Amino acid sequence: MLFQHAASVTRRALTLSAISLLLIGAYSNAFAQKEKVFRWSSAGDFLTFDVHAQNESLNSAANAAVYEALVRYNTDMRVEPCLASQYQRVKNGFLFTIRENVRFHEGETLTAEDVAYSINRALLPESQFKAAASGILGAEVVNSRQVLVKTVSGSPVFLNQLTQLRILNKKWLEKHKALRPQNYVSGEESYLARHANGTGPFKLISREVDVKTQFVANHEWWDEKNRRGNIEKVIYTPINSAATRTAALLSGQVDFVLDPAPQDIARLERNDSIRVLSRAEDRVMMIALDQYRDQTPYASDLDGKPLSANPFKDVRVRQALSLAVNRQALVKSIMRGKAVATNTVISDSVFGYDSQIAQTGQYDLPKAKALFKEAGFEKGFAFTLDTPNNRWVNDENLCKALASMWAKLNVKVNVHSMPRAQYFPKVLSFDTSAGLVGWGSSTFDAYYPLQSLSATYDGASGAGISNIGRASDKQMDALLKKLNLAEDLNERKALAQQALSLEQNQVLHIPLLQPMFSWAMKKNIDPIVRPDNKLTLEWIVMH
Repeated sequence: MLFQHAASVTRRALTLSAISLLLIGAYSNAFAQKEKVFRWSSAGDFLTFDVHAQNESLNSAANAAVYEALVRYNTDMRVEPCLASQYQRVKNGFLFTIRENVRFHEGETLTAEDVAYSINRALLPESQFKAAASGILGAEVVNSRQVLVKTVSGSPVFLNQLTQLRILNKKWLEKHKALRPQNYVSGEESYLARHANGTGPFKLISREVDVKTQFVANHEWWDEKNRRGNIEKVIYTPINSAATRTAALLSGQVDFVLDPAPQDIARLERNDSIRVLSRAEDRVMMIALDQYRDQTPYASDLDGKPLSANPFKDVRVRQALSLAVNRQALVKSIMRGKAVATNTVISDSVFGYDSQIAQTGQYDLPKAKALFKEAGFEKGFAFTLDTPNNRWVNDENLCKALASMWAKLNVKVNVHSMPRAQYFPKVLSFDTSAGLVGWGSSTFDAYYPLQSLSATYDGASGAGISNIGRASDKQMDALLKKLNLAEDLNERKALAQQALSLEQNQVLHIPLLQPMFSWAMKKNIDPIVRPDNKLTLEWIVMH
């Protein structure tokens, strides 16, 4: 009897505890609705809040909530003034008039010196934005309200580039010994990695790496009267497991998931409390191969012995690997139809895109085997393919599928997956023989991705800053130099398509697919979907 009584008490206690948890959860959700707390998630965490230390889209989206640039994209993705109230083309660049009465979150007033220093900081050797600033020669203060941004030509693309060069407070940088960008690739720590002081619509209030990051609305924002959204607080929680992210959305723990797994989308679309928005993304998934070293470090024969030569330096090997990729199968089986097969390195939303180039080089295994034999590699070889496992949708699974396809060429691929925080420093320091790359164009112009991915690497200028295979072609470099200077749109298009054709013929990369992205959210969330898959927090309305 005593045991039964104790069990009964225990059951009542557990029931009361469960009810309490439900009530607490319901109260928390009600509070979140009343106070407009927006809780969202994706697979990986932000990398750093130093605006020049890491040029990666999720990281840039986080920085864009806090920091601003001279110009910005509006909801129609057209460039408009931001921290500059106006601008004009002048003989040697663009002259910007700095907006008055703009304050940083810690109270400092925006100055022309802040603007000039920030743009020049983006050009320093440690910056990962040198490619984004290619053709921008620097900035100088003209007077207390004006800054001249010097450029190599009058190309309108420079305005698009400037949307990515965010402005910091120079005195704050001096105070925290951060006048130079954090060297993220080398693993350097910095005060700016976890703290921020911008002029933007949100303030960063707490940062727990890989756990939680919180923002609050900045109602002293200079553009407060035009704020579309109504969010008061933002809580970002990285959740590596796709299944767990979906469960968190369905249970109400989060309001929004940036990257639901393709295999979960149909189930989410059938749920009356959830809506899913999908569109083609400005991104191409591709493979980069080490084309620089005579012996690549992570390749061997099938017995594990070092190769006498780097197979990836032979264009026939690269062509064979590309022809052995069944892109349609990748779209169907790995991406569940949420992608488009492509064989070009830019998406269809980028100026210079050519559908004929994108559709050439279809799956042809017999031809691939013939090229392998011609190149002397019919016996095959082995190599390691590096990939993140929490950056792009199904990134690791995509690489595993490629390994299966390349096995038909007698190539043994070891897929080496790791968190994105480890992946990017590894491949950007060229410590790889092959790696997965996902690239979009923040300028929506072909020059930026080609200059970043296909130009011969030059650490000083930023050329080839994401060319992790160190591909190098003199003709490509010459075309890109002309493209950088071209002001006429017809000339730019012709040059871009020549460069894209050369990229494909020389297989400087192996493009795979252009993904579609899907955003999954509660029915009361109303965002604006951008083609670059960047969530703009100040545009979100919670009903």
